[in-house]
Amino acid sequence: MTRQPFRRDGHRGETLRFRFDGRDYEGYRGDTLAAALLANGVRAVATSVRLGRPRGVFAAWTEEPNALVQIEHPFPEPMLQATTVELYDGLVARGLPGKGRLSGEADPARHDGVYAHCDVLVVGAGPAGLSAALSAAGSGARVVLADDRPVPGGSLPDTAETVDGLPGAEWAAAALAELDGHPEVRVLARTGVLGYYDDNYLVAVERRGERASSRERLWRIRARRVVLATGAHERSVAFAGNDRPGVMLASAARAYVNRYGVLPGRRAVVFTANDSAYAAARDLAAAGVEVAAVVDVRRGGGRSWDGSEVLAGHLVTGVGGRDGVSSVTVSADPGGGLAGGREIEADLLLVSGGWNPVVHLFGQAGGRLRYDERLGALLPAATRQAVEVAGAARGLSTLGRCLADGAAAGARAAEAAGFRAGRRPAARAEDVAAAPAEHVWLVPAADYRGHFVDLQRDVTVADVMRATGAGLRSVEHVKRYTTAGTAHDQGKTSGLLTSGIVAHLLGVDVAELGTTTFRAPYVPVSFATLAGRDRGVLHDPVRVTPLHGWHVARGALFENVGQWKRPRYYPRAGEDMRTAVLRECAAVRRGAGAMDVSTLGKIDLQGPDAAELLDRLYTAMMSTLPVGAIRYGVMCRPDGTVFDDGTVARLAEDRFLATTTTGNAAAVLDWMEEWLQTEWPSLRVYCTSVTEQWATVALAGPGSRAVLAGLAPGLAVDGESFPFMTWREARVAGVEARVCRISFSGELAYEINVSAWDGLALWEAVQGSGAVTPYGTETMHVLRAEKGYPIVGQDTDGTVTPADLGLGWALSRKKADYVGKRSHARPGDLRPDRKHLVGLLPDDPDRLLPEGAHLVATARLPEPPVPALGHVTSSYRSAALGRTFALALVSGGRERIGERLYVPVGAEQVPVTVTRHVLYDPEGARRDG
Repeated sequence: MTRQPFRRDGHRGETLRFRFDGRDYEGYRGDTLAAALLANGVRAVATSVRLGRPRGVFAAWTEEPNALVQIEHPFPEPMLQATTVELYDGLVARGLPGKGRLSGEADPARHDGVYAHCDVLVVGAGPAGLSAALSAAGSGARVVLADDRPVPGGSLPDTAETVDGLPGAEWAAAALAELDGHPEVRVLARTGVLGYYDDNYLVAVERRGERASSRERLWRIRARRVVLATGAHERSVAFAGNDRPGVMLASAARAYVNRYGVLPGRRAVVFTANDSAYAAARDLAAAGVEVAAVVDVRRGGGRSWDGSEVLAGHLVTGVGGRDGVSSVTVSADPGGGLAGGREIEADLLLVSGGWNPVVHLFGQAGGRLRYDERLGALLPAATRQAVEVAGAARGLSTLGRCLADGAAAGARAAEAAGFRAGRRPAARAEDVAAAPAEHVWLVPAADYRGHFVDLQRDVTVADVMRATGAGLRSVEHVKRYTTAGTAHDQGKTSGLLTSGIVAHLLGVDVAELGTTTFRAPYVPVSFATLAGRDRGVLHDPVRVTPLHGWHVARGALFENVGQWKRPRYYPRAGEDMRTAVLRECAAVRRGAGAMDVSTLGKIDLQGPDAAELLDRLYTAMMSTLPVGAIRYGVMCRPDGTVFDDGTVARLAEDRFLATTTTGNAAAVLDWMEEWLQTEWPSLRVYCTSVTEQWATVALAGPGSRAVLAGLAPGLAVDGESFPFMTWREARVAGVEARVCRISFSGELAYEINVSAWDGLALWEAVQGSGAVTPYGTETMHVLRAEKGYPIVGQDTDGTVTPADLGLGWALSRKKADYVGKRSHARPGDLRPDRKHLVGLLPDDPDRLLPEGAHLVATARLPEPPVPALGHVTSSYRSAALGRTFALALVSGGRERIGERLYVPVGAEQVPVTVTRHVLYDPEGARRDG
């Protein structure tokens, strides 16, 4: 067990033991994993994603780009920032090479979701946020204060500054105690707001700890007014070796010294372009860190400094060391040209290139940003309605001004929400005048391959130069070309730095260049947290038919169709899928087979205008259907492409039953309701899903009539009494049933519908007849494909019209209109080279074509780009045809009947012959028995 050689004297707490990269260490309660590693002298925490370079701790909180770790125990969780992982006893973790892998184990933790409403939401509990919450709370408003830190206070515990005569951390604790005394105030610690959406709807994630019953909680908050007191992130400068372990933001080093009692190094060099790094240098020196030099890019230097020498007008041009900083090279910059070079021995380099106000949430909310030349930062251009931005988030740099600004923002938010805020005096802090900052984006060099812009993505200045050299001028395009700012840190330290370097390379102002778009999530969030308890069957229910138990008992193998478990085939001993499906197909074609089709969508439409609605939605005329009749119909989108198909049965003058494909049942019901509610609200129709109220058995094959006659002795089943596309009510197997004379196999067939409660009894009666073979969806696909019946979504895509499928006969010419009718008359829908559904017969009758394979016209592929004529949509082995076959969408397919085409499969060109899409019983004689 190693001790903590870099722990500041006098800093103690409850000892916690943890393991990192296979070694055991100790830390204290309140540490982050990063703080504990630094205390133990661990400098290289991870490696970079692309180049594999060693990386150390760079920041102190969510802006960390380097120190990515995976928690191994108690549950494997990758891609966490060591700077935000709270240390606990027994923690086991390891460093990651810039990327991780999700665990294959089921997460045992629960993740909750909570909805909350408030008058004022304050995001950020730093000096400005606490002041805003205190002001708003005094008005009696319902206030929520959300902050992602375990202990609210923002930067106050990181500094030696005082507020109202108290150390900053003590004042923050007193402010929280006062807020706890207000009954309408809720303080959410460890809660990071990750998204800001319309109408002041914000989403936050609360980390509740490993021992909590719910490890993380998602908060969905609706607020009347919002105060964004989100602070600012310090940014780096691009110079050679700026990714080396031991290079750290100055504010981060200050936080490790003051908040955690950790010395991030023994001997430091400070590289700065503003005065804030001088305060960090003082705090490190007071803690026992030797500050070798302050390198200030400003020729006049900055704040007075009574410690080591100040090298004004100098730049850091290099960093020595392999797995950590061992020396820093400093050069003068007279007149803009680097001169000479001085090497300073050090194991720590603190950098402060300026400050970026955290405007991410403001940008997400649609707020406009502007570049402030004086501050060298992006600021809100104007306050949005219902949003206040306070403190460092709007560019204020001193503690006293942030405290006063936060108090005023909280009072304005409460008053805008309808409350009278008492003007309590703002907390006081000493403000020290600062010298003007200088905005430096990069240190000039001959080779920029070691100047890192985005540490997490391994993006260098050289990469940015390649982007601009390729002609890219938009920072959004450069972002995508280089991937800068696209990692989990969302460009917190690299975003504006990238813009500044792009502007420098293009010779334009940053203000002229603009900025990238800020998108949620602001902080990383796991999919498990977003899902909450909406997991497994609660998120995607597994739906089973009333006959499911029978299928399981008979050894059926299932496939997922939508949310349904459907039997795919019923293998007998020694059968694989190919053998079982061929047997099932032969049984249906030669005798009788039965299939559970209870999953077909069923929508009951009732009302005096039901027929009118169906006429408008389907391509066929439905209003002329007599009671007792059934009609096939296609639904199209307004662009004329196929949306769904099915049948419509007329049950009464004002009542119809529409069936849909299994996967589209919910979409079709939604489609009907959308048209009813938005376009035709005057139609008097009620649409009700009755899919689960009915169990349906498809009985198919030349022997099906005899089977039905035996089960329903009171039903006349001869062809004249019970013709195709009609329905009858009867008692089948002793239960009330609606029997439809419908076929999706091309054989004589019936669909028997009974109450879901009676489904199993019907199925067992059908199987008990002794002459019926159960068959599954794979056999159904073969049978329907032999007949050229398309499956919507498999034999169609977003471009296919009914005419392309050979369903032009289903387009009514009697109706004045239906959804998609006008589109069917467009010249583009009438082109002869449109893709048509056709059949394909491989020259080798045993060759099964892969679905999705392309078709080409020549036996040898030309040089790319290769023109494709279409693709294979369905491909099967056929017992009835004694060979393999396929369906395909082929350009001008109906004009290519008999033509030889080729299907590239790997390095082989498989020859096929184009045929009509109906390959079995094209006359339809078998359908009538």
